[in-house]
Amino acid sequence: MVAAVCGAAAPWVPDAWAGGKKSMGSGSDALARAVQEIEASVGGRLGVALLDMATGRQRAHRGDERFPLCSTFKLVLAAHVLRRVDQGQERLDRRITYGKSDLMEYSPATERHVGGDGMTVEQLCEAAVTLSDNTAANLLLGTQGGPLGLTAWLRSLGDSQTRLDRMEPALNDVPPGEVRDTTTPRAMARTVWAVTQGEALSSAARAQMLAWLVGNRTGDRRLRAGMPEGWRIGEKTGTGPRGTSNDIGLFWPPDRGAVMVSCYLTGSPAPAEQRDAALARVGALAARWALEGTAPAAKG
Repeated sequence: MVAAVCGAAAPWVPDAWAGGKKSMGSGSDALARAVQEIEASVGGRLGVALLDMATGRQRAHRGDERFPLCSTFKLVLAAHVLRRVDQGQERLDRRITYGKSDLMEYSPATERHVGGDGMTVEQLCEAAVTLSDNTAANLLLGTQGGPLGLTAWLRSLGDSQTRLDRMEPALNDVPPGEVRDTTTPRAMARTVWAVTQGEALSSAARAQMLAWLVGNRTGDRRLRAGMPEGWRIGEKTGTGPRGTSNDIGLFWPPDRGAVMVSCYLTGSPAPAEQRDAALARVGALAARWALEGTAPAAKG
Protein backbone atom coordinates (compact mmCIF):
# COMPACT_ATOMS: atom_id res chain seq x y z
CA MET A 1 0.00 0.00 0.00
CA VAL A 2 2.85 2.40 0.70
CA ALA A 3 5.25 1.07 -1.90
CA ALA A 4 5.29 4.56 -3.37
CA VAL A 5 7.96 5.66 -0.93
CA CYS A 6 10.45 3.56 -2.84
CA GLY A 7 9.52 4.65 -6.33
CA ALA A 8 6.66 5.96 -8.39
CA ALA A 9 3.59 7.14 -6.58
CA ALA A 10 1.01 4.48 -5.76
CA PRO A 11 -2.24 4.58 -3.79
CA TRP A 12 -1.69 4.25 -0.08
CA VAL A 13 -4.90 5.70 1.33
CA PRO A 14 -6.64 3.09 3.53
CA ASP A 15 -9.67 1.54 1.83
CA ALA A 16 -11.82 2.56 4.78
CA TRP A 17 -11.05 6.21 4.05
CA ALA A 18 -10.62 6.38 0.29
CA GLY A 19 -13.15 8.65 -1.31
CA GLY A 20 -14.74 9.47 2.03
CA LYS A 21 -16.28 12.93 2.12
CA LYS A 22 -18.56 12.48 5.10
CA SER A 23 -18.77 15.63 7.16
CA MET A 24 -19.10 15.49 10.90
CA GLY A 25 -21.40 18.45 10.60
CA SER A 26 -23.62 17.07 7.87
CA GLY A 27 -25.97 15.22 10.20
CA SER A 28 -27.91 16.00 13.34
CA ASP A 29 -26.16 13.53 15.64
CA ALA A 30 -24.75 14.54 18.99
CA LEU A 31 -21.12 14.37 17.83
CA ALA A 32 -21.73 16.79 14.97
CA ARG A 33 -23.60 19.23 17.19
CA ALA A 34 -20.92 19.07 19.87
CA VAL A 35 -18.10 19.91 17.44
CA GLN A 36 -20.10 22.80 16.02
CA GLU A 37 -20.76 24.08 19.54
CA ILE A 38 -17.04 23.97 20.36
CA GLU A 39 -16.27 25.90 17.19
CA ALA A 40 -18.90 28.51 18.02
CA SER A 41 -17.60 28.89 21.57
CA VAL A 42 -14.14 30.06 20.44
CA GLY A 43 -14.90 31.48 17.00
CA GLY A 44 -12.83 30.95 13.88
CA ARG A 45 -12.68 27.66 12.02
CA LEU A 46 -12.26 24.27 13.71
CA GLY A 47 -11.22 21.33 11.55
CA VAL A 48 -11.36 17.80 12.93
CA ALA A 49 -10.73 14.39 11.38
CA LEU A 50 -11.03 11.00 13.10
CA LEU A 51 -9.91 7.71 11.58
CA ASP A 52 -10.38 4.31 13.20
CA MET A 53 -8.70 1.87 10.82
CA ALA A 54 -9.61 -1.23 12.81
CA THR A 55 -13.31 -0.61 12.22
CA GLY A 56 -13.21 1.51 9.08
CA ARG A 57 -15.06 4.34 10.82
CA GLN A 58 -14.17 7.93 10.01
CA ARG A 59 -15.62 11.37 10.65
CA ALA A 60 -14.58 14.86 9.70
CA HIS A 61 -15.67 18.45 10.21
CA ARG A 62 -14.15 20.90 7.72
CA GLY A 63 -12.00 17.91 6.83
CA ASP A 64 -10.98 19.19 3.40
CA GLU A 65 -10.45 22.85 4.28
CA ARG A 66 -6.93 24.25 4.55
CA PHE A 67 -5.40 25.19 7.90
CA PRO A 68 -1.94 26.46 8.91
CA LEU A 69 0.42 23.60 9.72
CA CYS A 70 2.50 25.50 12.25
CA SER A 71 4.60 23.02 14.24
CA THR A 72 2.50 19.97 13.39
CA PHE A 73 4.80 19.60 10.37
CA LYS A 74 7.50 18.40 12.76
CA LEU A 75 5.74 15.03 13.06
CA VAL A 76 6.15 14.52 9.31
CA LEU A 77 9.68 15.91 9.44
CA ALA A 78 10.80 13.33 12.01
CA ALA A 79 9.07 10.57 10.06
CA HIS A 80 10.99 11.57 6.92
CA VAL A 81 14.25 11.42 8.85
CA LEU A 82 13.38 7.88 9.96
CA ARG A 83 12.50 6.92 6.39
CA ARG A 84 15.92 8.13 5.26
CA VAL A 85 17.50 6.08 8.05
CA ASP A 86 15.56 3.04 6.81
CA GLN A 87 17.00 3.63 3.34
CA GLY A 88 20.57 4.03 4.57
CA GLN A 89 20.67 7.73 3.66
CA GLU A 90 20.91 9.00 7.25
CA ARG A 91 22.14 7.85 10.67
CA LEU A 92 20.49 8.72 13.96
CA ASP A 93 23.88 8.90 15.67
CA ARG A 94 25.30 11.42 13.17
CA ARG A 95 26.18 14.70 14.83
CA ILE A 96 25.19 18.08 13.44
CA THR A 97 27.04 21.15 14.67
CA TYR A 98 25.66 24.67 14.54
CA GLY A 99 26.42 28.16 15.74
CA LYS A 100 24.61 30.89 17.63
CA SER A 101 23.47 32.46 14.36
CA ASP A 102 21.48 29.30 13.60
CA LEU A 103 19.32 29.63 16.71
CA MET A 104 15.67 30.50 16.20
CA GLU A 105 13.20 31.80 18.76
CA TYR A 106 11.99 28.98 21.01
CA SER A 107 14.81 26.46 20.93
CA PRO A 108 14.82 24.99 24.46
CA ALA A 109 17.06 22.04 23.59
CA THR A 110 19.35 23.32 20.85
CA GLU A 111 20.22 26.53 22.70
CA ARG A 112 22.05 24.41 25.28
CA HIS A 113 24.34 22.79 22.70
CA VAL A 114 25.61 25.68 20.58
CA GLY A 115 29.12 24.97 19.30
CA GLY A 116 31.16 22.01 20.38
CA ASP A 117 29.86 18.62 19.25
CA GLY A 118 26.34 19.85 18.54
CA MET A 119 23.54 17.27 18.70
CA THR A 120 22.84 13.94 17.05
CA VAL A 121 20.11 13.53 14.45
CA GLU A 122 18.18 11.45 16.98
CA GLN A 123 18.45 14.18 19.62
CA LEU A 124 17.30 16.79 17.11
CA CYS A 125 14.27 14.69 16.16
CA GLU A 126 13.35 14.21 19.80
CA ALA A 127 13.72 17.94 20.45
CA ALA A 128 11.60 18.84 17.42
CA VAL A 129 8.77 16.44 18.29
CA THR A 130 8.65 16.45 22.09
CA LEU A 131 9.62 20.10 22.70
CA SER A 132 8.77 21.65 19.31
CA ASP A 133 12.31 23.06 19.12
CA ASN A 134 12.43 25.37 16.09
CA THR A 135 16.18 25.28 15.52
CA ALA A 136 16.14 21.49 15.61
CA ALA A 137 13.46 21.51 12.92
CA ASN A 138 15.42 23.85 10.66
CA LEU A 139 18.61 21.84 11.06
CA LEU A 140 16.76 18.64 10.14
CA LEU A 141 15.07 20.30 7.17
CA GLY A 142 18.52 21.20 5.92
CA THR A 143 19.43 17.51 5.73
CA GLN A 144 16.51 16.48 3.50
CA GLY A 145 16.16 19.07 0.79
CA GLY A 146 14.39 21.73 2.82
CA PRO A 147 10.63 22.31 2.73
CA LEU A 148 10.39 21.22 -0.90
CA GLY A 149 12.12 17.93 -0.12
CA LEU A 150 9.68 17.22 2.70
CA THR A 151 6.71 18.09 0.50
CA ALA A 152 8.00 15.81 -2.25
CA TRP A 153 8.12 12.93 0.24
CA LEU A 154 4.53 13.64 1.26
CA ARG A 155 3.51 13.45 -2.39
CA SER A 156 5.26 10.09 -2.73
CA LEU A 157 3.11 8.86 0.16
CA GLY A 158 -0.05 9.96 -1.61
CA ASP A 159 -0.68 13.10 0.46
CA SER A 160 -1.63 15.64 -2.20
CA GLN A 161 -2.67 18.36 0.26
CA THR A 162 -0.04 18.91 2.94
CA ARG A 163 2.71 21.28 1.83
CA LEU A 164 5.66 22.95 3.52
CA ASP A 165 7.09 25.98 1.76
CA ARG A 166 9.16 27.87 4.33
CA MET A 167 11.42 27.33 7.32
CA GLU A 168 10.85 28.33 10.93
CA PRO A 169 9.59 30.83 11.92
CA ALA A 170 8.24 32.19 8.60
CA LEU A 171 6.08 29.10 8.00
CA ASN A 172 3.77 30.15 10.84
CA ASP A 173 2.61 33.31 9.03
CA VAL A 174 -0.41 31.97 7.14
CA PRO A 175 -3.07 34.65 6.51
CA PRO A 176 -6.58 33.67 5.36
CA GLY A 177 -6.54 32.31 1.83
CA GLU A 178 -2.85 31.38 1.91
CA VAL A 179 -2.03 27.88 0.68
CA ARG A 180 1.64 27.82 1.63
CA ASP A 181 2.50 25.80 4.73
CA THR A 182 -0.99 24.33 5.08
CA THR A 183 -2.74 20.98 5.31
CA THR A 184 -6.26 19.63 5.68
CA PRO A 185 -7.43 17.66 8.72
CA ARG A 186 -8.37 14.68 6.56
CA ALA A 187 -5.01 14.60 4.75
CA MET A 188 -3.05 14.85 7.98
CA ALA A 189 -5.00 12.06 9.65
CA ARG A 190 -4.15 9.84 6.69
CA THR A 191 -0.48 10.77 6.90
CA VAL A 192 -0.35 10.14 10.64
CA TRP A 193 -1.74 6.69 9.94
CA ALA A 194 0.84 6.06 7.20
CA VAL A 195 3.85 6.88 9.37
CA THR A 196 2.67 5.29 12.63
CA GLN A 197 0.51 2.34 11.61
CA GLY A 198 1.05 1.81 7.89
CA GLU A 199 4.06 0.75 5.85
CA ALA A 200 5.74 4.09 5.18
CA LEU A 201 8.35 3.22 7.82
CA SER A 202 9.94 0.02 9.08
CA SER A 203 8.57 -1.48 12.28
CA ALA A 204 11.60 -0.20 14.22
CA ALA A 205 11.14 3.29 12.80
CA ARG A 206 7.42 3.27 13.63
CA ALA A 207 8.25 2.28 17.20
CA GLN A 208 10.67 5.20 17.46
CA MET A 209 8.14 7.58 15.94
CA LEU A 210 5.52 6.50 18.46
CA ALA A 211 7.96 6.87 21.35
CA TRP A 212 8.61 10.49 20.39
CA LEU A 213 4.91 11.26 19.99
CA VAL A 214 3.91 9.64 23.28
CA GLY A 215 6.75 11.57 24.93
CA ASN A 216 5.43 14.92 23.71
CA ARG A 217 5.62 17.63 26.39
CA THR A 218 3.71 20.47 24.74
CA GLY A 219 0.18 19.09 24.56
CA ASP A 220 -0.90 18.49 28.14
CA ARG A 221 -3.70 21.08 27.85
CA ARG A 222 -4.99 20.09 24.42
CA LEU A 223 -6.31 16.75 23.10
CA ARG A 224 -4.52 14.84 25.84
CA ALA A 225 -6.37 16.81 28.53
CA GLY A 226 -9.71 15.52 27.28
CA MET A 227 -8.74 11.85 27.21
CA PRO A 228 -9.78 9.50 30.03
CA GLU A 229 -7.09 8.91 32.63
CA GLY A 230 -4.74 6.10 31.71
CA TRP A 231 -5.30 6.25 27.96
CA ARG A 232 -2.15 6.33 25.84
CA ILE A 233 -1.85 9.23 23.39
CA GLY A 234 0.87 10.39 21.03
CA GLU A 235 0.62 13.88 19.61
CA LYS A 236 2.29 16.89 18.03
CA THR A 237 1.02 20.38 18.69
CA GLY A 238 1.25 23.54 16.64
CA THR A 239 0.62 27.17 17.56
CA GLY A 240 0.65 30.30 15.45
CA PRO A 241 -0.65 33.83 15.04
CA ARG A 242 -4.23 34.71 14.11
CA GLY A 243 -5.73 32.50 16.79
CA THR A 244 -4.17 29.24 15.61
CA SER A 245 -3.91 26.19 17.90
CA ASN A 246 -3.45 22.67 16.54
CA ASP A 247 -2.93 19.13 17.82
CA ILE A 248 -2.57 15.92 15.82
CA GLY A 249 -1.69 12.32 16.58
CA LEU A 250 -3.27 9.08 17.71
CA PHE A 251 -4.64 7.46 20.85
CA TRP A 252 -5.36 3.98 22.13
CA PRO A 253 -8.56 3.20 24.04
CA PRO A 254 -8.14 0.24 26.43
CA ASP A 255 -7.82 -3.07 24.55
CA ARG A 256 -8.43 -1.31 21.26
CA GLY A 257 -6.60 -0.40 18.10
CA ALA A 258 -5.19 3.09 17.59
CA VAL A 259 -7.42 5.95 16.44
CA MET A 260 -6.00 8.83 14.37
CA VAL A 261 -7.06 12.37 15.22
CA SER A 262 -6.18 15.72 13.69
CA CYS A 263 -7.50 18.97 15.09
CA TYR A 264 -6.83 22.41 13.61
CA LEU A 265 -8.22 25.70 14.93
CA THR A 266 -7.51 29.05 13.31
CA GLY A 267 -8.98 32.54 13.18
CA SER A 268 -10.17 32.31 16.77
CA PRO A 269 -10.39 35.55 18.77
CA ALA A 270 -10.31 33.56 22.02
CA PRO A 271 -7.20 33.64 24.23
CA ALA A 272 -4.77 30.73 24.10
CA GLU A 273 -6.14 29.14 27.27
CA GLN A 274 -9.66 28.96 25.83
CA ARG A 275 -8.36 27.57 22.55
CA ASP A 276 -6.49 24.85 24.46
CA ALA A 277 -9.68 24.04 26.36
CA ALA A 278 -11.58 23.76 23.08
CA LEU A 279 -9.08 21.20 21.79
CA ALA A 280 -9.37 19.30 25.07
CA ARG A 281 -13.12 19.12 24.50
CA VAL A 282 -12.45 17.69 21.05
CA GLY A 283 -10.23 15.10 22.71
CA ALA A 284 -13.08 14.08 25.00
CA LEU A 285 -15.45 13.80 22.04
CA ALA A 286 -12.91 11.72 20.12
CA ALA A 287 -12.58 9.35 23.07
CA ARG A 288 -16.34 8.87 23.31
CA TRP A 289 -16.59 8.34 19.56
CA ALA A 290 -13.83 5.71 19.68
CA LEU A 291 -15.64 3.77 22.38
CA GLU A 292 -18.65 3.41 20.08
CA GLY A 293 -16.56 1.20 17.77
CA THR A 294 -15.46 -2.39 18.12
CA ALA A 295 -11.80 -2.19 17.14
CA PRO A 296 -9.69 -5.13 18.31
CA ALA A 297 -6.52 -4.62 20.29
CA ALA A 298 -3.49 -3.61 18.25
CA LYS A 299 -0.58 -5.98 18.00
CA GLY A 300 2.70 -5.13 19.65
